[in-house]
Formats: sequence, C-alpha cells, structure tokens
Amino acid sequence: MVPHKTPRGAAALDRLKCYEGIPHPFDRKKRMVVPAALKVLRLRPERRFCKLGDLSSEFGWKHKDLIKRLEDQRKVKSEAFHKKKVAATRAKQEAMKKVKVSGDDMKTLEAAGFA
Repeated sequence: MVPHKTPRGAAALDRLKCYEGIPHPFDRKKRMVVPAALKVLRLRPERRFCKLGDLSSEFGWKHKDLIKRLEDQRKVKSEAFHKKKVAATRAKQEAMKKVKVSGDDMKTLEAAGFA
C-alpha cells in the first residue's frame, strides 16, 4: 500500500510507470529475474492471487485480446532474433578458431588488450 494522500506517496505514484506487455524501448533489453519478487517465494501456498489483466478484463477492459495478439507477435520476433544472434555468435567463434595470427601480431594484440 502506498500512502497516496501524503506528498511522499503522491510523488511515488507520479514516478510509477505501468505498461501493457513489453513496450518498444524495453523489448530489446536483456530481461532479468528478481528472485525476491517471485510469486512462489513471496506468497504462501494457501493465499489467493489474481493477474491484473484478468481482473481488468472482468471489469470492462476491452484490450486483452489485442495485447495477447501483440505479445504473441513479439515472442515470435524475439525467438527469431535470438536464433539469429546465437547463429552469429557461433559463426564468430568458429571464425576465431580458424584464423591464424602471427607472433608479432599476437604481441601487438596482447599489448592493446585484445588477446
């Protein structure tokens, strides 16, 4: 609970940002799991819970299907991006194994901090 009637609470609510799905600037960022926020660790087994999207759609929110469709599209794009990235990384590693560097060049690379 946030004390929304106090100036401190009102300022906290002004800083709060909520999104439906993952918006554009954040969909390319690396995702992290915060272990302290996991539902299985925070909620006791007998406690009831609900998802915000389910609750909102029951109270008249009409965009649940749209967000689901957009999330499915984003997941397909994300999977394609990941496969492309893994393939590029693998190709780079294989190319690094195949390349032959002379001793003088290796000393220069080590001096520059690249080896």
